[in-house]
Amino acid sequence: MLQVSLARLQQGHRTIPYPPQEPALSDRFRGLPLVDAAKCPQGCRDCGEACPTNAITIGEKGPQLDLGRCLFCTDCVQACPEGALRYTQEYRLAARHREDLILEGQPLKLAEALETKSRRLFGRSLKLRQVSAAGCNACEADLNVLNTVVFDLGRFGIQFVASPRHADGIVVTGPVSENMRTALLDTYAAIPSPKLVIAVGACAISGGPYVDNPEVHNGCGSLLPVDLYVPGCPPHPRTILDGLLRILGRLEKKH
Repeated sequence: MLQVSLARLQQGHRTIPYPPQEPALSDRFRGLPLVDAAKCPQGCRDCGEACPTNAITIGEKGPQLDLGRCLFCTDCVQACPEGALRYTQEYRLAARHREDLILEGQPLKLAEALETKSRRLFGRSLKLRQVSAAGCNACEADLNVLNTVVFDLGRFGIQFVASPRHADGIVVTGPVSENMRTALLDTYAAIPSPKLVIAVGACAISGGPYVDNPEVHNGCGSLLPVDLYVPGCPPHPRTILDGLLRILGRLEKKH
């Protein structure tokens, strides 16, 4: 017991001071991708052809980027002959609507708070049931990290629960395979209304690398009404936490 107490004293306070302070991110962190259309050679489609999930298409205004499909790999960056694409340190990526994740030169519209009645219901205590619908365990691992002392999700009144009957909403990861379709729908049905649906990761939003495979449903949006989209492969725990706090009205549009 003495050794445990000494170790705790040596470690000090481990919970991050977020949101009052901005998080310190590694130089290797890949946040919001940006495209400099002015650098794009006319008629060049190298970035779109390199993208493994067709997250990049070439439109009238230049490259159009679908964050819901993006795997945050560097294939497009390496393929661009002019260096028009780059990743930033912007970790705030969650959006309320699927179309908000499709960028064509405009800034990303961050998730807005739930309606007043929903905030009154869920704002101080939000219980979530997580369903891995054929996920690879990367998004699931980053969700689990939120329960550690570093993030301490419980201090915000947010908690993952074992039973959908005790939950206020469902967090979906994975592309939703046909084998998981019934389990996902049954879990959603068991949650009392009103309820939230949160899609975490490219797979849950669009199918990710498995998009249009006949054995998956390209995410949960075709089966459930989604209230929050958190892009990434996997999304950083701070990205997930930021999205959750935004829909609960705990953060301003830009914090």
